[in-house]
Amino acid sequence: MAAGLLPGFSWGAVSDIQDAINKAGRMRMLSQRMAKAYCQSGLGIVPEKSRKILDASMQLYREHLAELKTYAPTPDVRSTYEELEKVWRQYEQVLSGNPHLANAKKIAGLSEEALSLAHLATTQLELQAGTSVGRLINIAGRQRMLSQRLAKFYMFRQWGISSPEMTQQAQLAQREFISAMQALSRAPENTDKIKSELELAKTQWLFFEQALLQQGGGSQDIAFATDVATTSERILEVMDRTTGLYSKLAAAPETGGNKLRRR
Repeated sequence: MAAGLLPGFSWGAVSDIQDAINKAGRMRMLSQRMAKAYCQSGLGIVPEKSRKILDASMQLYREHLAELKTYAPTPDVRSTYEELEKVWRQYEQVLSGNPHLANAKKIAGLSEEALSLAHLATTQLELQAGTSVGRLINIAGRQRMLSQRLAKFYMFRQWGISSPEMTQQAQLAQREFISAMQALSRAPENTDKIKSELELAKTQWLFFEQALLQQGGGSQDIAFATDVATTSERILEVMDRTTGLYSKLAAAPETGGNKLRRR
């Protein structure tokens, strides 16, 4: 496994529809994490670690794209991944160069295109599964993306890239994260382990939310941005574990896999 990846990130062929939803959702997150890490590297925020995160995220993105395109259970899903592959070729080229402001502005747009298509594919796969656990995998997986999306917008602002639309999107992402966390907490499918991870995620969210508010000026900029960089990775790790636990529910006898209710 490449350096900088979270321990829970899995490689190899897609094993089943739940694994497909998990990996498809992870691609949403990676679209935002790569943009965040690129900006951090360009801004000199934990630069060595940020470069490792970017390189490893790009490698995992390539792997997941190939796996999911091969697995695609319907023509519509395959078509979505073919469109995403076209966007990825452009995105990958910009990400591969030395970070500078002009390319960061291009990344602002490309990361949104990649996110939109990855979200479409995840939703298509969730509908294909047609189970309550499939929906929970999607929701929990989206929390990973929202953590990176909020950090991405923060880093763009640090680099002087901002717009009213970005501000609105950041505010929306924050509201969606809180709302989804409440929905996950109420899920009757939750095991004790999932409940424990969700409680940890709520605690990490408080730290992350506080870090996002710290966008000052002068010498404090790097310190504040470093807090966002580190806390966004912590909450990502917790939510990735949680998504994996939901993914395993579907395969567990007498729980998710055999007694799932239809949506």
